[in-house]
Amino acid sequence: MIQEHLRHRRRLFQWGIRAHVLSMFLLAVVFCGFQIYNLFSEKELMYQHEKGILLNISWHSAIPTAEDYILPVLLPDDGEKPRLNVSLPPTSGRALPPSSSLVDEQEKIWKKKEKPEPDWTEDMNHRNCSRERDPLRIKRRINAPIRSIQEITKMLQRNQRSSCLKVPEWSAPVDQEILRARREILSALIVKADPVLYPPVYRNFSIFKKSYEAMEKILKVYVYKEGEKPIFHEPLLWGIYAAEGWFMKHMEENERFLVDDPAKAHLFYMPYSSTILRFKLFDPVVRDKGIMVDQLKHYVAAISAKYPFWNRTGGADHFSVACHDWASIFKVKAMGDSIMAICNAEMNGAFELGKDVSITLTPVRHPRNPLQNVGGMPGRKRDTLAFFAGQMHGQVRPLLFQHWGENRDPDVQVFQRLPRGGGRTYDEHMKRSRFCLCPSGYEVNSPRLAETFFYECVPVIISDNFVPPFFEVLNWEAFSVVVPVKDIPKLKEILQSIPRRKFLALQKGVKKVQRHFLWHLKPKRYDLFYMTLHSIWFNRVLQFRS
Repeated sequence: MIQEHLRHRRRLFQWGIRAHVLSMFLLAVVFCGFQIYNLFSEKELMYQHEKGILLNISWHSAIPTAEDYILPVLLPDDGEKPRLNVSLPPTSGRALPPSSSLVDEQEKIWKKKEKPEPDWTEDMNHRNCSRERDPLRIKRRINAPIRSIQEITKMLQRNQRSSCLKVPEWSAPVDQEILRARREILSALIVKADPVLYPPVYRNFSIFKKSYEAMEKILKVYVYKEGEKPIFHEPLLWGIYAAEGWFMKHMEENERFLVDDPAKAHLFYMPYSSTILRFKLFDPVVRDKGIMVDQLKHYVAAISAKYPFWNRTGGADHFSVACHDWASIFKVKAMGDSIMAICNAEMNGAFELGKDVSITLTPVRHPRNPLQNVGGMPGRKRDTLAFFAGQMHGQVRPLLFQHWGENRDPDVQVFQRLPRGGGRTYDEHMKRSRFCLCPSGYEVNSPRLAETFFYECVPVIISDNFVPPFFEVLNWEAFSVVVPVKDIPKLKEILQSIPRRKFLALQKGVKKVQRHFLWHLKPKRYDLFYMTLHSIWFNRVLQFRS
């Protein structure tokens, strides 16, 4: 009995050993197969890389999930190699590739954020509002095409025939007044001469004169009382950004256009200073512009909650005048469809041609006498071909200095700083030069442009895609020269090719248009204050939708 029991136990023991050995053998086969699979997978990836397929590879140290085994997908890109998105399983304890390997290089490519290129095409006959207001076009200006002054003119004419603004939520009596004014302006009788103004410097002198007279007769403006000083209601009257301060001062003191009842207003002015906003709220260490944008958002929220007028038009009949370089950012992020009059109007930025207004940076050195030292030599007595002096910031000025700086040519004088003991001051150089160079700096505009009108020197604009001031009414080809940045090496050749008779006609245009670029202690007809207000009015009338 005992012997039979032992024989039975011996047979069970032998089968257990066989089952154990078999299971261990099967596990070993599976393990080796898995390792061989990893090896060949990596070799295949290397082979695909050599064939031109870029890899995005993620190495995992944790246990894989279902998402880690998603099949790779080829995503073709126009003009680029196809990109393969791959996620590998764990490497069973094997060492990770070195830092300089293919995997790390491809991870850098994967981490680099790719931005789609906006559509820069333009139809000169038909306006595409969705493309024109594409946020990518506003943010990405590096690859934007360069528009000639003739192309910008065609786009302006196209935009004046159509509008991207919303129809007012409800009608108001002032709407009929604007429509009536538009009919009168567009049907203006032809005027060929004027005792005060010089018709050749305007795009359409008859329309400008009729529009200006309609503004003087009809326009009413309501200035919001909301907003605390110094950001609101406190004009800054000196420095290169003084234009926004002088306009604020004259607008809030004006009795001709202001109205106490906002229901009677055609336009609503938001009196803030972009310059003071920047200096009061911007932290140069944190460098966050959001706090400034939030300040304006709260302001717009306050006036839209208290008054119905913003909500009626989406802000289309509201306007601001701002000259700091960041003014367009403030407007886009906080001020809706309102009209912005800015000093740095760029075609491919936030500036909306035909709705917004380009004004000029006007450096005011003496607030008590803004007209001090205005004037220059007659054209026949100017002995220098071209002149510029200023800091070498931005991309255009260093290029200008590279080709024409350091007294390379006595006819084209370009200085970073005027030489000591040179005899002439900066003002004297401007007053005795035939052409004054206006290259862009950090932004497309610079104070040099306004100074050319102070000193009656023909401006040479070297700033691609810059929309010159009051472009909707002034014919800049009658009193300025526009040179593309790419033609800086040929600058002297271009200027010398202009006949003397043509130069004298250009300088005459500068003197005739000078009145539009001057500030006065008390506003005068056709001066910079009235021209700014007129362009805002003119664009609002043409863009209005009933």
